[in-house]
Amino acid sequence: MRKLNPLARAGKEDAKASLEELRLARKELAEKDERIGVLRQQLERRQRQLADLKAGLAAVSSGAEGGIKPEGMIWIFGTGRSGTTWLAHMMEELGSHAMWDEPRVGDLFGTFYKEWDGHKRGDKFILGRPFKDLWLASIRRMVLEGATARYPKVSEGGFLVIKEPHGSVGAPLLSEALPESRLVLLVRDPRDVVASALEGQKITGWATKYKGREGRETVADKRPDVFVERRARLYLRDIASAREAYEAHQGPKALIQYEELRADTLGTMKRLYSALGIGVDERELAGAVEKHAWENIPEEEKGQGKFYRKAAPGGWREDLTPEQVEIVERVTAPVLAEFYPDDSLASS
Repeated sequence: MRKLNPLARAGKEDAKASLEELRLARKELAEKDERIGVLRQQLERRQRQLADLKAGLAAVSSGAEGGIKPEGMIWIFGTGRSGTTWLAHMMEELGSHAMWDEPRVGDLFGTFYKEWDGHKRGDKFILGRPFKDLWLASIRRMVLEGATARYPKVSEGGFLVIKEPHGSVGAPLLSEALPESRLVLLVRDPRDVVASALEGQKITGWATKYKGREGRETVADKRPDVFVERRARLYLRDIASAREAYEAHQGPKALIQYEELRADTLGTMKRLYSALGIGVDERELAGAVEKHAWENIPEEEKGQGKFYRKAAPGGWREDLTPEQVEIVERVTAPVLAEFYPDDSLASS
């Protein structure tokens, strides 16, 4: 067998190396082309969103007809981990509906308003009572213009579902500023709410991962009883504010409990829409309920540590210690006595 001389052997190895470099270069180029394609799609989506936003802003600026009207707004108030996401997604499925996911406008005004309670009567305080009509009109305009700019395609006769559990502290102000709007108050057993929040905020919880703090211990890990009391007090604040808004609201409204929504989802949704004075196609509503049923959530998206955790009323009995149950029941006693009288103060 003829052997290659050193120069020929070196040339062959150089050729192999060049071919390998070419292969790697082509692979890298293909990967870059793929990334460029993804970025191009993202850019096109952003451009469409920007065009919609500009169209909405133009409509608002010109005073053109077609902007979102207060009577076309459906507020969902309550508190976090109470099923507001599930309810809003079912409502969003209806063809005439769109969903504004947590604008936090209630938090913006409500938290500030409550914290400065002693100044409410003064004429120097920006949200002082002597000028309430003035600043309520500003809140009204801010919400309507913000909604129209973001959702210009909500047609005449359509509805914008505003999921605002973390803005429920400002529900009374929003209700007063937009009395023609529709309002939904969703209540869930505070013990289940706190149990869900406690797991979500731990080192392995979905909320910790969402915040980019995975691997770091939190108050829920180090001082769980402290976390439980804080969350129970937040629950009471949110529900008390939302209930205040519900009682005073002049427009169509509905109060539902998470437990009845789980037990008879379609029936509860029908009652909800009847109370709100909105006609819906029953087949379309049934399809929305079926699509977002717990059983149809992919298995890998639900379970311990996931956003979709249990959806099982009464799970707090397994999740909370007796001491934690006592804390929640003590703090939220008014809500338990009104909505869960057969099971209130269960640990006493």
